[in-house]
Amino acid sequence: MSFNQVLDELSALTLEQRQVLIRKAVELDDAPLSAADEALVEARLAAHYTNPGSSVPLDEMKRRLRSRPKL
Repeated sequence: MSFNQVLDELSALTLEQRQVLIRKAVELDDAPLSAADEALVEARLAAHYTNPGSSVPLDEMKRRLRSRPKL
């Protein structure tokens, strides 16, 4: 299948299918995590699920970072 044919078929996919396709395409360029990094991500995710209130919303984190003095 040519690239143009793939593009033509995109509109026939569901939103979920397009999201999976995008994720897979991005993963092709991502270097795999080391076992230690993977374990750290899993531990932090488990900690978040255990105590979701300990996290900070993205907009709040951006505000905090922008308000810090420049070095």
